[in-house]
Amino acid sequence: MRQLSTGDMLREAVKAGTPVGLEAKSVMERGELVSDEIVSALIDAELTAMGGGTGAIFDGYPRTKQQAKSLEEILERHGRRLDHVIELEVNEDALIDRITGRFTCANCGAGYHDRHKLPIVDGVCDKCGSTEFKRRPDDNEETVRMRMEEYRAKTAPILPIYEARGIVSRVDGMARIEEVTAALDAILA
Repeated sequence: MRQLSTGDMLREAVKAGTPVGLEAKSVMERGELVSDEIVSALIDAELTAMGGGTGAIFDGYPRTKQQAKSLEEILERHGRRLDHVIELEVNEDALIDRITGRFTCANCGAGYHDRHKLPIVDGVCDKCGSTEFKRRPDDNEETVRMRMEEYRAKTAPILPIYEARGIVSRVDGMARIEEVTAALDAILA
């Protein structure tokens, strides 16, 4: 099983300086979502590269009705089908706290949080000893609230499509990570 995170895929394309990455960079820096066409093309390319023997978990896709339609077409071309749709239910204020407080080691990528997980030694990465840390430029309250509005306006309306097919499950995304993982494992088993 392979996780296909559209956000990670886009960040990799930006880092690599690919044409898609350059196109997406300015949009992402504004905290906006890149076009449906670009994201769907990335998913299609990844499924092609994976071949038919590996399952996929789509993380952050589809987010719009057009992406949902594109996904069906892509899956059909690849001889695949969608088995589950999982909605993580969250408290928006708590989500903002989680996102705006996170930061990573610039060297090894170890994750930290301003209130929930600081380095043992202030300013020094627990994992590699680096003293350089970074935050994603879009990890701010305004961007998170805008994304939640986008979710309510564009993504939530596609859930009935999948509910009609009986493949939607909901998981408490605010539960402890072990509980969320167990719930996801039970759905995907």
